[in-house]
Amino acid sequence: MIASRARRLVHFTGLVFTACLISHAARAEQGTLAAVKERGYVTCGASQGTVGFGVPDDQGNWQGLDVDTCRAVAAAVFGDKDKARFVPLSGQQRLTALQTGEVDILPRTTTWTLQRDANGINFTTPNFYDYTAFMVRKDTGVTEAHEMKGASVCVQTGSTTEVIFADVSRALDLDLRPVIFDSVQATRQAFFAGRCDALITDASALASVRASQTTSPDDYIIFPANDEIAALSPAVRHGDDQWFDIVKWSFQALIMAEQLGITQSNVEMMLKSRDPNILRFLGVDKGNGKALGLDEAWASNIIRQLGNYAEIYDRNVGNGSPLKIERGPNKLQRDGGLMLPLPFN
Repeated sequence: MIASRARRLVHFTGLVFTACLISHAARAEQGTLAAVKERGYVTCGASQGTVGFGVPDDQGNWQGLDVDTCRAVAAAVFGDKDKARFVPLSGQQRLTALQTGEVDILPRTTTWTLQRDANGINFTTPNFYDYTAFMVRKDTGVTEAHEMKGASVCVQTGSTTEVIFADVSRALDLDLRPVIFDSVQATRQAFFAGRCDALITDASALASVRASQTTSPDDYIIFPANDEIAALSPAVRHGDDQWFDIVKWSFQALIMAEQLGITQSNVEMMLKSRDPNILRFLGVDKGNGKALGLDEAWASNIIRQLGNYAEIYDRNVGNGSPLKIERGPNKLQRDGGLMLPLPFN
């Protein structure tokens, strides 16, 4: 009797295990696009509060360049930019959250690196080019990295900043002393509380901190840690080429619209253009939507609801925002920057 029960238990356990495997395989076969459509919204990783890139306003509505990057995908998939949800993630949490399926996209100030790319992450197209920088109080008199001998520096763990910090200290023989924290807020609070001489992270994030968390922004200066430019890029999981293409081309739509002179205010008029490039882009001449598995109006929906990259940049981090960050490398290539629109044909 006991042996019979044991056999039945083993058989039942095997059936459950097999069912789990089948269920997992079915989800994998379904693909991210189908899963997102079934759910009814796109889930995106977000920062834990970086003004200009990802932060909820007083009404709880998320705002920022990374947020609009996610909303562009929602507009492409659903025709509705508001069908997006945001999950605040720390530097340590963000890659794991993407790999485990907690989020569909990670448009959260994440630097494109070899080891990340080779370990379960596919980076799409950079949505912001930046550099690592230090911020110090102006009254220290320090204005360049090589003047920081022996300084203590607040560093967030789980970021490429840790590596750059160590490299800069060694390369310039600075003997910098790290004061490490596991969250954005703790790192910033420690700096402003005087627990370290400097704060190191992306220059754009420092500009955000200076503008939003200080009463006297002019009391602080920001300067480069090195001469390298980093590509901050939305990322998706390995293994789903269709979703990878959708996320990549949703951002490409923003910079191509700028290239073609299509804006949120003139997109309807542009539907009557005689330019074949514009007609293909807006889906009047069909084919691009079918190639991605989307409605033919996917790109025009993005621009109609969000504007082009210049418009998104300006309102979130540029002259229309408190940050007023120069476009610099984030200009289109034709204007001397690094943003390269790819052909929509």
